[in-house]
Amino acid sequence: MRIITVGEVEYIAFKLAQEMLAYNEPIPDVATRFPNILESCLATPFQSFSKKSLYSGLISKAGILFYLMIKNHPFQNGNKRIAMTTLFVFLYKNKKWIQADSQELYNMTVWVAQSPPQFKNEVLKAIEKFLKKHVISLNLEAPRI
Repeated sequence: MRIITVGEVEYIAFKLAQEMLAYNEPIPDVATRFPNILESCLATPFQSFSKKSLYSGLISKAGILFYLMIKNHPFQNGNKRIAMTTLFVFLYKNKKWIQADSQELYNMTVWVAQSPPQFKNEVLKAIEKFLKKHVISLNLEAPRI
């Protein structure tokens, strides 16, 4: 399974910041992000205890990654947008994609952001259910010439 790196997320945030400037929706420079929170969000899906993964499988890892990127606020602004884009990149790196319309994605993202922290486990289950329903495999083989 391929991971997503801090450098990739910082690049995502940088590109979103460039795009959002035109829409008057600022995303601060990545240098202003909160120290170590992003690293924690990216490491948590791959944690293990007693040689057993705490989040087994791609869907479970993608779910906790998405949840933490929204709820832990590694950036001063744009966390939901960066979380969604980070999820896309993580899935793409693992030859998967989300097949859902933008309104469904928006609704899920806002719902997660508004969810009370004490319902984390229930929210994670709902994210995983959403991902199981909407994640598809990609055929990324090189074209034959």
